[in-house]
Amino acid sequence: MFNKLFLCAISLFLGLSSSGLLGADKAQMTNATRQIVLGAGCFWGVEKRFEALPGVLNAESGYADGRGFKPTYKDIIARKRRFDENNYAEVVRVTFNANVVSLEQILQFYFEQHDPTQVNRQGNDRGAQYRSTILTYDKTQQSIADTIKNQYQQLLTQAGYGQIATVIKALDKFHPAENYHQDYLRKNPNGYCPDHSTGVRFAKQEEVPVDNTALLTGKHIVMLDARAYCPYCEKFKADVLNDYQGSIPVHKRYASGLDGLVVTTPTYATPTILFFENAKEVAGYQGYMKPGLFYKALGAFKLGDTEAYRVAFNKGTDNRFCKEYEIFKNTPDGVFIDKLSGAPLFDTKDRFNSGTGWLSFTKPVAGQVTQHQDKSFGMRRVEIRSKSSGIHLGHVFANEGPGGKPRYCINATVLEFVPRAQYLERTEAH
Repeated sequence: MFNKLFLCAISLFLGLSSSGLLGADKAQMTNATRQIVLGAGCFWGVEKRFEALPGVLNAESGYADGRGFKPTYKDIIARKRRFDENNYAEVVRVTFNANVVSLEQILQFYFEQHDPTQVNRQGNDRGAQYRSTILTYDKTQQSIADTIKNQYQQLLTQAGYGQIATVIKALDKFHPAENYHQDYLRKNPNGYCPDHSTGVRFAKQEEVPVDNTALLTGKHIVMLDARAYCPYCEKFKADVLNDYQGSIPVHKRYASGLDGLVVTTPTYATPTILFFENAKEVAGYQGYMKPGLFYKALGAFKLGDTEAYRVAFNKGTDNRFCKEYEIFKNTPDGVFIDKLSGAPLFDTKDRFNSGTGWLSFTKPVAGQVTQHQDKSFGMRRVEIRSKSSGIHLGHVFANEGPGGKPRYCINATVLEFVPRAQYLERTEAH
């Protein structure tokens, strides 16, 4: 929710007084600024999606269309009022510039964002407070809402859905929700956006048929994305996927695009991260995953109960002269990468034979590792981790390399090797 000063600034820009923008519910805005009150389930996601819609100036969570008590969040979710017809609905008051986005477009977007055929619920959220409702300021809005509802009903019927349950009526009074509910998704960045939309759109969209043939064999990761704006999806992409170069491919899908796959995790949350092997879900996680949690889940999926997993996540140490060391100690020109993220970690140009039985380098690839104090086993050492995935790599010892350079003592089991030409080709493609 924009703060009052920002709203006043918008008001001045549009030639309105601040009292006109923040005034009584029944007083319609002058000039191009309009309001409508909408209920479509939990108001957190509704608020966030409308705030991202071009032309929307503000979206404010609140309560409306109830009677008999002063609404608070604690009161409306009380068990005794769960299906009380006098209970208030969770709603969002949308303030928009009608020169940028029309009421018709606002209402089309509204219907597309939830399932209006559900009664007193949206997905797993059940109760009268989650009902679908449009609360209008005047008869013109009522008429437009009725028209859009009838148009959407035709589209839903063609798609096999039942009757719309959305109640359209005049707004009595809008009660702003508590401050902690305003911009809730922004204040709580590690959750998920509930997506209960039917997938039916007013404008026909040419969607490329989903082909899941490649996912039927081998290991794959699927991220369930949102059709509308989802801050948690964008955050996961920015924090994890944008830099991910691992060998297990990642596919983005909508919940409706999982044909041919065996899925056990509910698919209403975006993002949801699903791990598949031979088309069958092995593990699933709803909501935003921090990089550390994602890579630990990926480690269990890719590495299983192996020495590599224990080294990566339990700060283990390879056996001296282990199988991987023998393979990697004389590899030709190339780069050693993180076994999970695919990020470059060490270059063969910086490798040397320390005679210790562990891979040794004079330096890492710039900016790809982090250093941490390690006081385990009564020693004082400097631990090395991968910056991208956070996995344990080994330790660095000052002045133990050639010519007094550092010696990065690295576990081979958590690395993969990529020849130089292949690495450069992959880097260009990424």
